[in-house]
Amino acid sequence: MALWGGRFSNAPADAVFALSRSVHYDWRLAPYDIRSSLAHLAVLQSSSLIAQKDAAAIRKALNELASEVLSGEFTALPEDEDVHSALERGLTLKLGEIGGSLRAGRSRNDQVTTDLRLFSMDHMNEIATLVCELNDAILKKAKDYVNDSAPGFTHIQHAQPVSFGHEIAKHAQAFSRDLNRINDWFKRASVSSLGAGALAGSSLPLSPELTANDLGFDSVFANSIDAVSDRDYVAEALFILSLIGIHLSRIGEEWTLWASTEFAWAKVADEYSTGSSIMPQKKNPDMAELARGKSGRLVGNLVSVLTMLKALPFAYNRDLQEDKEPLFDSIDTLLLVLPAVTGMIATTEFDREKMALAAPTGFSLATEIADYLVRKNVPFASAHESAGKCVALCEASGRQLHQLTDQELANVHASLDGGVREVLTVSGALTSRTTSGGTAPVLVAKQIADTLVLNGQYAKKIADRAQAFSEMMSA
Repeated sequence: MALWGGRFSNAPADAVFALSRSVHYDWRLAPYDIRSSLAHLAVLQSSSLIAQKDAAAIRKALNELASEVLSGEFTALPEDEDVHSALERGLTLKLGEIGGSLRAGRSRNDQVTTDLRLFSMDHMNEIATLVCELNDAILKKAKDYVNDSAPGFTHIQHAQPVSFGHEIAKHAQAFSRDLNRINDWFKRASVSSLGAGALAGSSLPLSPELTANDLGFDSVFANSIDAVSDRDYVAEALFILSLIGIHLSRIGEEWTLWASTEFAWAKVADEYSTGSSIMPQKKNPDMAELARGKSGRLVGNLVSVLTMLKALPFAYNRDLQEDKEPLFDSIDTLLLVLPAVTGMIATTEFDREKMALAAPTGFSLATEIADYLVRKNVPFASAHESAGKCVALCEASGRQLHQLTDQELANVHASLDGGVREVLTVSGALTSRTTSGGTAPVLVAKQIADTLVLNGQYAKKIADRAQAFSEMMSA
């Protein structure tokens, strides 16, 4: 059912209708469109723009449609252009001519962005819930390995020993920032566009403030032209989703390396691994690889929308129809990836002995020599050079740092003596890193505990927001 056409003599060409049609993907906005229609109906009724009797009939029909959409009894047809025309067709089938009454004071321009905001808020909250669950799994796994040592890396080369719990817990900080970004996004996304009309507002006695309140928005638009053309909330949501994807990808990269034969640190559970169709011995960390691979489409969806928005003139343009599929795809992608990665992390076991044996290799304790000299008031530049000379001696003779003789140490620097061997241990290196955020196990345990508390706070906020949204949708 077309919502336009009175001034046209001919129907659109088949190719034009096929290109214009969006109901095959925007149908998922139907529950939100019905809810925003109920809010609009209430204002039309209170302003006496729709008779009480007709308003009651429309409200009943909208509620029936909501149930029929949910059950699948009412669906879009091939001749429907978009979700709005499909639902108006449903109303007209039930009510006849008065089914078209809701169009008063409303355009698809303000209608669709209101629906999309509601959809985005609902699903960003769902994503946030899954990120909280992922963070919980990360932190619990990190807690298990606080007192286990492993090599820390820069440039994928052994750098300094770290608590392996510290290594795992670093990912929780990234996802905590993502949760914070989602919370912050809600402040800008929770703005109602309903009442802006096509672009200029309405001459009818509407109340955008009442509909905004009815739909649970924090505020109403300040400029009707901006209201129908703003898709910042879509672009920002896509940025957040893509960044979550990047953070998942980094986990995927590490898990893939740790599960390799060369590392052999991680034993990924069978339930979160796959095999080979030709090599029966293979056990592949495919969830990690898919998390890494899926990040590309999330970044692509962001770039797609940013490119579409670039240089759009004036108010609404049909280009904005391209805002939905990238958003839907990014949300759907993360709804698949997040639970899989959460399960993979929760069920992975690490080889503590192998990691501990690797912790001091690659001369990862060389910095301890430099710090030892600094504590003797040797300038760090000189201390750094002396530590490097110790490494060179060991490389040339096939020894480790603690195996250098007292004389060799003294030859490198007058302040370097046998006492340095006391700090050339992994446990000593870990426990000495007591600055804020450092890898000393006692600090790592506190970092994990503090982040678990923060994650719980996020989880409560998300649950409260979800409850309020659910109550609004069912009102």
